[in-house]
Amino acid sequence: MAAAARAALSDLAAAPTAQKAAAITAAAAAIRARAGDLLAANAADVTDARTAGISAALIDRLALDAGRVQAIAAGLDTVAALPDPVGESIRTWTQPNGLAFERVRVPLGVIGIIYESRPGVTADAAALCLMAGNACLLRGGSEAGRSNAVLLQCVAAGLASAGLPAAAVQLVPAGDRALVGAMLAAQGLIDVIIPRGGKGLVARVAAEARVPVLAHLDGINHVYVDASADRATAVAITVNSKLRRTAVCGAMETLLIDRAAPAGLQHAVIAALVDGGCEVRGDPDVLGLDARIGPAGDQDWNTEYLDAIASAALVDGVEGAIAHIARHGSSHTDAIVAEDPGVAERFLAAVDSAIVLWNASTQFADGGEFGFGAEIGIATGRLHARGPVGLEGLTTYKTLVRGTGQVRA
Repeated sequence: MAAAARAALSDLAAAPTAQKAAAITAAAAAIRARAGDLLAANAADVTDARTAGISAALIDRLALDAGRVQAIAAGLDTVAALPDPVGESIRTWTQPNGLAFERVRVPLGVIGIIYESRPGVTADAAALCLMAGNACLLRGGSEAGRSNAVLLQCVAAGLASAGLPAAAVQLVPAGDRALVGAMLAAQGLIDVIIPRGGKGLVARVAAEARVPVLAHLDGINHVYVDASADRATAVAITVNSKLRRTAVCGAMETLLIDRAAPAGLQHAVIAALVDGGCEVRGDPDVLGLDARIGPAGDQDWNTEYLDAIASAALVDGVEGAIAHIARHGSSHTDAIVAEDPGVAERFLAAVDSAIVLWNASTQFADGGEFGFGAEIGIATGRLHARGPVGLEGLTTYKTLVRGTGQVRA
């Protein structure tokens, strides 16, 4: 499969923007046309997943409804309309000897995506890889097998209608776990591995991969409410960050509140979480804010709950928040709620995470919300790409050098 994907790269690299966009648009149309088939396949997947005792968080990621299907198709249309990064000139310069240099974007190559539960990843990853000129091998979880099969059929129809090779997007069988190991060891055949899933999957990929990996391990995300925060804004952002969707990697897991904040602000934010159905586990200072709060243990500050549970602590201003995040954060997404711009800018500059927000919900940690159309994942490392990985993150560059006969002394 990887060899076939590599063989398709030359066609993809040479494909004009309109041809790639046509394939993606046709895939979106096929998804809409086969929405009934997709929902029926997904219903069967969800039933089996519940029977197998899969967690509620994974069920939430797996389940589709009519709205989610339409959103998947709309995401593909958005990707098709984005500027094509392939061939984009990043920088030009000329040396004193007259050599003219130009750095241009080129595809990464063959990308392996290993993911769990989310069938929408099948469509998003295919569209993003294709638009950036990459071939991809998709290995979804067995719990979404039927859903992924229908989505791949829709993508294949789009490729065929646009005259692009079927090997550009392939679905690796999900039943054999050994195939994951084969992908991780496929040096020279697969150029990058992108895992999207739980800690166990990402840890396995990090431990076994002989191919470069673009990934994040945990989404231990914080919201810090400063003493200068507006009460209504702080309540709205905190509740949305935690409870809009608790199972996404951008959900808040720890709430930090300025010890110097007015008592009414402290209580309002905590009470809003509890009233919204969130279990709050607090440090000794927070326990006194609401009788419904339970004590937090040491492990809570390092836990990605992916559930309606949050830890909470009082900290000594923005510096205390920065220090707490440095100790317990996962470099994913952290937010400050503040009206003091000096405090906010200090937080934005000092917190070393892929995404840092001021007066906005952590749930904006999503490629679609960044204007990328979709994302292939969120990277928290320091190399190549960081944050939501869209089209630009799926390219590298080469340098073109144009001379007039120069030779080096």
